[in-house]
Amino acid sequence: MGFQDEARFGQQNTTTRLWAPKGSRPRALKQQQFEYVHLFGAVCPATGETEAIITPFANKDIMHQHLELIAKRTKPGHHAVVVMAGQCR
Repeated sequence: MGFQDEARFGQQNTTTRLWAPKGSRPRALKQQQFEYVHLFGAVCPATGETEAIITPFANKDIMHQHLELIAKRTKPGHHAVVVMAGQCR
């Protein structure tokens, strides 16, 4: 039996404070874009074996690829049961 989950890790930059000489009005660029990466991971609690895929986006095709990777790592003659959190779409 294995457990699977996915997570989104991202970066949202803001610049709110800036060191500068008193009385000056320095300008600072504020980064507006957002950058994310999605991690799909699975672990077998009995053996500690893991499988993961890191992608710039998440959809059903990526989930299918992740399940294929789990299937390839499953030893011949064994079955993989994947417990998933949340809903599949």
